[in-house]
Amino acid sequence: MNLEYFIAKRLIVTKSYKSSVSSPIIKIAILAIALSILMMVMSVATGIGLQQKIREKISAFNGHVIVSNFDDNQSQVTAEPIDSRLLPISQLKKNSFITHVQPIITKGALIRTETDVEGIIFKGVDASYQWNNLKEFLVEGKIPTYKEGAINEVLISQFLATRLKLKVGNSFNTFFMKAQGKLPSVRKFKISGIYNSGFQEFDASYIIGNIQHLQRINKWQSNQIGAYEIFIDDFTNLEERAEAIYKTIPPTFNSTSISEKYFSVFEWLKIFDTNIILIIVIMIIVAVTNVVVSLLVLIIERTQLIGMLKALGASNWSVRKIFLYNSFYLISRGLLWGNGIAILFLLLQKNFEIIKLNPESYYVSSAPVDINLLHILLLNIGTILICVLVLLIPSYLITKISPIKALKFD
Repeated sequence: MNLEYFIAKRLIVTKSYKSSVSSPIIKIAILAIALSILMMVMSVATGIGLQQKIREKISAFNGHVIVSNFDDNQSQVTAEPIDSRLLPISQLKKNSFITHVQPIITKGALIRTETDVEGIIFKGVDASYQWNNLKEFLVEGKIPTYKEGAINEVLISQFLATRLKLKVGNSFNTFFMKAQGKLPSVRKFKISGIYNSGFQEFDASYIIGNIQHLQRINKWQSNQIGAYEIFIDDFTNLEERAEAIYKTIPPTFNSTSISEKYFSVFEWLKIFDTNIILIIVIMIIVAVTNVVVSLLVLIIERTQLIGMLKALGASNWSVRKIFLYNSFYLISRGLLWGNGIAILFLLLQKNFEIIKLNPESYYVSSAPVDINLLHILLLNIGTILICVLVLLIPSYLITKISPIKALKFD
């Protein structure tokens, strides 16, 4: 039997322990630990969740890497075409980390209705387009399909549909500008579905339609496209993957990762890593401080017990272990309550979206969460290890207590 653990357990369950002077301090320590782990788990889950959600939205509309003509003007609108015969999809897919490649063309245009005019970017896609990335944003209607011919169905954002007073099934005229002095090309499109990504930069501009319309308007051949959107298997290695793709394409082409294209957004996301680390450090300091205070109070309150154990032959380390076991009990109780409340709240947020955010500032309408059990486990293990290691210092006070003086302590 572990004698130190047995004595510590008896101290915890005794009634005098629960009604002692240290009882309120112990309860405050447990509450502080619970709040600390609660804040840590919440900050990691919401911070990482927001980062992942924004990355998913950007990649849903752009892929992870964009391959375009090297002479492209770097705007949202395609300037020079790519000859897909010089860079076939099969060549790109030789990189094992590439999961999907889709050709696109983008072109500026004007939508005109009886009462409104709106400038937009028409994104032309073909039957290989990965619509699954946009399905979660669909709020009304259905995803268009382009398996047969140049179908006139398009996907429009809820933002544009509201501004133009359009609904699913409505038709509208779109004017594509040509060179100066030439009349614009007019196409009539029918709304198949309405999406809302919450990402204002996309919602305020993009409608998605058939690529063949833009090939005809630009007088391009069927093998000419604006760019390739490439999806990779691991976002954490985005820059390395983008560099590998760049090395495999002809010198007349260029590859751009979404972290380069949307540099300001991704720099903003990095701030969340700093915030998460700062919150974790502050919360661990709070937890450690309260546990240390409670341990010191316990030592002072049990001075006579310490003297008696030493008089009976117990070593300093043996007595220290009793109080460390006691402190570990406080830590474990705090962690249990904190983790339970945190996971419950995260599940409620994930399923019911209780906390709402301003999409114009955060690119999402509600706070996304990432419930990663590994992250939660690491936070708990780290908190326990740091607290126990720090507690070794105040527990050294026990070695300074003399058995003779302690037994006289009143």
